[in-house]
Amino acid sequence: MLVSLNNIIADIGGGVIFFKQIVWQGLTKPCRLQEITDQTWKVTIQSMSTTAMAGFFVGGISTIQFTMQVKQFGALGYLGGLATSGTIREVGPLLIAFMLSGKVGAYTSAELGTMKVTEQIDAIRCLGANPMQELILPRFLGIISSSFFLLVAGLLMSVLGGLLMGIFFAGINVHEYLRHIPTIVAGGSVLSGLFKCFVFAVVLATICTYKGYSASGGAKGVGKAVVNTAVATMVGIVVADWLTSVIGDSVTMVYLGM
Repeated sequence: MLVSLNNIIADIGGGVIFFKQIVWQGLTKPCRLQEITDQTWKVTIQSMSTTAMAGFFVGGISTIQFTMQVKQFGALGYLGGLATSGTIREVGPLLIAFMLSGKVGAYTSAELGTMKVTEQIDAIRCLGANPMQELILPRFLGIISSSFFLLVAGLLMSVLGGLLMGIFFAGINVHEYLRHIPTIVAGGSVLSGLFKCFVFAVVLATICTYKGYSASGGAKGVGKAVVNTAVATMVGIVVADWLTSVIGDSVTMVYLGM
C-alpha cells in the first residue's frame, strides 16, 4: 500500500514537471506551426467518427432520463432546455473525454512509447535535435487543439441526439424541444462546458505524452504505458471535472453576490 502510494505521488510529480518542461519549451523554442497543424489534423480525422457517435448517444440518453422526470411534473416543454443544459455543463464533456482518452491517449502513448523503446528518440537527440521540440510539443498542442474541437463537436452532436430522442421517445415536436434551450442554457453553462473541454484536453495531452515519453522495457513496457495512460487519464479527468465544478460554482456565487 505504501509503495503504491509512493508510486502514485511520484507519478503525479513527474507529470507536473513534464508539463512545466513542455510549457517552457513552447515559450522558449516553439515548434513549427506546420507540425502542430499536421498533428491536429491527424488526431481529428482519427477520432471524429468516435466522438460524434459518443456525443449523439450521450445527448439521447440524457433526454431519455430527463423525460422520465419532467413527465411527473407536467413540464415536458422544458425537456430540451434541461437535457441540453445538463449535457453541456457536465455529462457531455466528461463522457466524451473518456472516449477520447481511450482513442487519442492510448494511440499517442503507444506511438511515443514505441519510439522510446526502439531508441528513435535517442537517435533524434544524437543528431543534435531536441525530442521535446520535435516530438512532444507538436503532439501536445495538436492533441489540445483537436481534442477541444472534438469535444465541442461532440457536444453539438449531443444536442442533435437529444432532439431526436425528444421527438421519437417523448413525442414532442422540434419547436417545443428547442423553445426553452435559450432560456435555460445560459452563457455561463456554455462557458462552463467549453472550459471543461479545454481542461480535459490539457489533462489528456499531458498524461499521454508523459507516459509514452517515459516508457521503458521493450514491448512489454509500451503495453504497460498504454494501460497506465488509460487509467491515469480517466482518473485525471474525473479529478479535473471536480475541480472545475468547484471553481465554476465558486465564481458563479461570487458573481451573483451570494
